[in-house]
Amino acid sequence: MSSKTMSAETAVINIKNYQEQPVILDVNHVTKSFKLPTEQASGLKQAFINWTKGIKGYELQQVLKDVTFQVHQGEFFGIVGRNGGGKSTLLKLISQIYYPDEGSIDVRGKLVPFIELGVGFNPELTGRENVYLNGALLGFSHDEIDAMYDDIVEFAELEDFMDQKLKNYSSGMQVRLAFSVAIKAQGDVLVLDEVLAVGDEAFQRKCDDFFTSIRKDPTKTVVLVTHDMGAIKRYCTRAMFLQDGEVAVIGDRETVAERYTLANLEAQQREISEKQHRQLEEGRQEYPNGLSARCPVLRTYGISPLMLTSDDTFRFAVEYDYNEPEEFYLAIAVHDIRRGGITFDTGPRKLKMKKHGHQTVYFELPLHLFNNGEFRLITSLRTPTPGDELMTDAVGIALDDNACTFVVRDPRNMDYALINTRSLQIQQITEEQAQTAAEEQRDEIRSRTDDSSREETIPE
Repeated sequence: MSSKTMSAETAVINIKNYQEQPVILDVNHVTKSFKLPTEQASGLKQAFINWTKGIKGYELQQVLKDVTFQVHQGEFFGIVGRNGGGKSTLLKLISQIYYPDEGSIDVRGKLVPFIELGVGFNPELTGRENVYLNGALLGFSHDEIDAMYDDIVEFAELEDFMDQKLKNYSSGMQVRLAFSVAIKAQGDVLVLDEVLAVGDEAFQRKCDDFFTSIRKDPTKTVVLVTHDMGAIKRYCTRAMFLQDGEVAVIGDRETVAERYTLANLEAQQREISEKQHRQLEEGRQEYPNGLSARCPVLRTYGISPLMLTSDDTFRFAVEYDYNEPEEFYLAIAVHDIRRGGITFDTGPRKLKMKKHGHQTVYFELPLHLFNNGEFRLITSLRTPTPGDELMTDAVGIALDDNACTFVVRDPRNMDYALINTRSLQIQQITEEQAQTAAEEQRDEIRSRTDDSSREETIPE
């Protein structure tokens, strides 16, 4: 079934039908390396001396290693990966800014890249002239740009400024114009590198509407590089995770997003361990943020895997070092990274510690209430406040690298609210049920109030 004969109901390309469409981008066993200079040859003499000594003067850095994938017509294809993973290099290869050392890249149709802001724009020319210049660089004729011009200007919301020089534009205006040229150009393949957050809130909503509409067009193909997993889940047909220049996983967007999130958490844990190891080797006496000589060690770290479902229980440890003789407590707060706010707090005097000195204690947290999200455990070590039986004073707080981040991912969950619908529901009832139950509640409140009043009037 071709895209031309698809009904309007089935025209949207998705994970189930994308293979029915023709391949529009074919990346086949692509490898790319760069030479990083290690020796400076100030002239021919020094270059000759280096050559006779067998000094190459550069180090070969392999950025992409045997990368193979295909994108079909009508797909919204996402590429994710940590910084330095090769994403931007891959887009520049697809856009023919670079050429591969090995392998081939075949693009069928007109490709429009938006990779770096300002490329193809001249600050001494007007906005109008820059639209025609950029369009020409993208391979469009003057007549084709004429046909697209009004749409570009309207989308950028710059109708009154097109005859001003680009150097007089604000940075936001320049971004809007460049982005509008890219997405409104009538190309077959749109290549975007981290550009979903351009402009102000109103312009971002307009961009969101555009991407929502373009993903329904079976003739338009988008390749998007982003760190935003929300964008991957919202727009993409499929996604690919590049890790250290290789394809780690390619497939449905949920699986790729989860693998990327887990890779970030694991990398973060490695970086923390390496940093702490270096500090130990160097014998540094500086204390992490939130700690001091009174409490030099306080950190929270995961024992369980850092990505779990709502059926799981997250087990973690708290390491502390506290030697003052008075009693002390640990207070643990669960912070919701995505939604903001404190999801749960144990309270200041709930977890009384039995041992002083350098110790490690273990805890568990059931996750059955939570929807999908990213959460951070922050522990504080506290001592009783003099003269107050309820309050405590913080001696140390495990912040930054000493906090612990974990993720809940469950296909039954939603991403929006904190509590899942299996744990809490709002049910519809009749007016009679509502009125009867409310009256019973009022009677119960009056009864409790009367009991309390009688207790207060009993003579001693």
